[in-house]
Amino acid sequence: MFPKIEALILGAVQGLTEFLPVSSSAHLIIVPWLFNWTDPGLAFDVALHLGTLLALLVYYRHEWIAMGMSLFRKEDRDNRRLLMLLVAASIPGAIIGLAFEKQAETIFRSPLLIAIALAALGVALWVSDRIAPQKRTIREITYLDAILIGLSQAFAIVPGVSRSGATITMARIVRLEREDAANFSFLMATPIIAGAGLVEGRHLFHMGLTSDVLIGFTAAAAFGLLAIVALIRFVRAGTYAPADHRRRDRRDENCRPRTATSRRANRNSATT
Repeated sequence: MFPKIEALILGAVQGLTEFLPVSSSAHLIIVPWLFNWTDPGLAFDVALHLGTLLALLVYYRHEWIAMGMSLFRKEDRDNRRLLMLLVAASIPGAIIGLAFEKQAETIFRSPLLIAIALAALGVALWVSDRIAPQKRTIREITYLDAILIGLSQAFAIVPGVSRSGATITMARIVRLEREDAANFSFLMATPIIAGAGLVEGRHLFHMGLTSDVLIGFTAAAAFGLLAIVALIRFVRAGTYAPADHRRRDRRDENCRPRTATSRRANRNSATT
């Protein structure tokens, strides 16, 4: 158990950086290192990741409900296909994550390695976003695209490689437009974070649900939801480069994946 203010700060850091392409795991190591705090370890990390999982479930609740219901509705092919794509994308990351679990706890937590990985991924995202055209929507993702994006997620086993940054970078490489690249990345994060939570839950069980864990969990959920909303709005209006935030004409649709928003938009127009 450690000071509650540290738990609050680390929870906020986790929530804000999990969905921004800057690596939450890296910051959970760097922040305690900079301020000479005790490393909370993987158990506390698990609690914070479960907080961001809650943020994802809240924000994308309509999408997950629609995908779940599509299994019982033969006519809803779009959402059922999206669900299958997410399953395909999650498998590579899950396998590699389990294979390198021990390295994540020891070797990969080096501050030097984290700094190199942060810089490298930042350059990769900037280059891919500048070069790749925006020609495809989330409905046009193929199973090969999903597997490639899933494989890129596996690099996030190294703190400093942002999971969202890696998957958004690959999504842009396969020419997915910016907003849908982020949406697919965040939807794909849900099963992988949930799976990691189940696998690593033993660490949290041994640590126990202390007050600092609950504070961190709550902060991660609240700030995670804020980060999702902020990033989706940001890329709708410009690029992934903060210094090159060119304004574009705003569209009438909201920032949900099109497989779910089309049905919601139709319902709204029918009632007005």
